Amino acid sequence: MLFIFSFVCFALILYFSFDKQTLALLITQKQKQHLFFGYTALLFFLWSIQTAAYPGLNVHFLWLCACTLYLGPRLALFSGLFALIGNFFYLGEDWLWFAIHYISGVFVPVMASYLVYMLAYHKLPRHLFIYIFVCGFFGGAIAIGSKMLVMSLFYAASGLYSWQILFDNYLILLVLLAFPEAMLNGMSMSIGIIYMPHWVRTFYDEDYIDKQ
Repeated sequence: MLFIFSFVCFALILYFSFDKQTLALLITQKQKQHLFFGYTALLFFLWSIQTAAYPGLNVHFLWLCACTLYLGPRLALFSGLFALIGNFFYLGEDWLWFAIHYISGVFVPVMASYLVYMLAYHKLPRHLFIYIFVCGFFGGAIAIGSKMLVMSLFYAASGLYSWQILFDNYLILLVLLAFPEAMLNGMSMSIGIIYMPHWVRTFYDEDYIDKQ
């Protein structure tokens, strides 16, 4: 039942995240194509470097917060989708768990990252350093934390692992992963808005620079 539910949710996510206007821009703009496929390839490479104390409890850096801020949430969901498909083929994962890994490892981090961005944009002063440290740095830590928590909920609900095993061998690693994940995303956004601000979908010069 859990797997059926996860695949139904997966199908609904793809249906509601598909947007003809975004697809049209991706088809017509070479710059967006290069950014999308380049990010997908980099995510595939980054996610292929992983370890696991128990089968399915994979530990790796996400980099999805920066992906969301660069591409926007819709394209980030599909970039993560293609990267995850590639990793399942490359690593020989059990496809029964694909939807669960997509929901917890792509959808939830992307939505968490975008939620942090939206809250910062509407509730905090629109300042360059707030964008970098709140949206990039803090958002990256929230993204990987939400991913590991939701993944643990799925595995606990499946009955495969107890909460004690999940906490002692998986969730405890968040302490080690949160800061480097935050640094990875924060530095990515710093480089992007300084050298290539036109690549960053969620950064607006008139809001973060011109009004200062």
